[in-house]
Amino acid sequence: MGSLPQQNQRKPRFLCLHGFRTSAKIMKTQIGKWPESVLDKLDLVFVDAPFPALGKSDVEGIFDPPYYEWFQSNKEWTEHTNFEECLACIEDYMLKLGPFDGLVGFSQGAILSAALPGLQEKGVALTKVPKIKCLIIIGGAKFRCPAIVENAYASKIDLPSLHFLGETDFLKPMGIKLLESFVDPVVIHHPKGHTVPRLDEKALEIMNNFLDDIQESLMSDDELPTGEEETEEAMV
Repeated sequence: MGSLPQQNQRKPRFLCLHGFRTSAKIMKTQIGKWPESVLDKLDLVFVDAPFPALGKSDVEGIFDPPYYEWFQSNKEWTEHTNFEECLACIEDYMLKLGPFDGLVGFSQGAILSAALPGLQEKGVALTKVPKIKCLIIIGGAKFRCPAIVENAYASKIDLPSLHFLGETDFLKPMGIKLLESFVDPVVIHHPKGHTVPRLDEKALEIMNNFLDDIQESLMSDDELPTGEEETEEAMV
């Protein structure tokens, strides 16, 4: 019993999924813009997507290669290639580097992160790892592929989620639509585009409150006996 309070102080561990044709190293730099007061509350693990970029990256000349992508899509975003391999890769990371409490995703990584709890609930992804407990979604959207949609958003996603919506982000309308798939989403609005934004005073307050709630929830989970519990613009 004497070691329990120290155990309960552990930081929530998030698996971080980077954006399209970027990398773990790039996302670490992007997230690194957040203040230490936030970063000190998080245990973040950054990983590369499984596939080398098959085309030009939007961050060429800003961030050094190599660049990676999680999967490939048609122009309408209704069909995807290598999606099953992507899911297997993420599960493998979770098995090797976890356990994880949640996911942080940006852009393509955010779209993935927001869909994974539903896919996991339906038993079509991440079946060998603990349930995802929380999400931080930056510049996200919903999948359009019918086979993914019917599983990922079959019912509202009931877990703590924090969503960043950029005022000039081309994905903002789809990010707003994504909110409808969550029971009680927390939202940070920022004036930038498709980027991991810096945190102004209001955003910092919202994020700290969210992380404090996560910490309190994890403390309650950790107290359960074993067996009851089932890581200028985008460019700066």
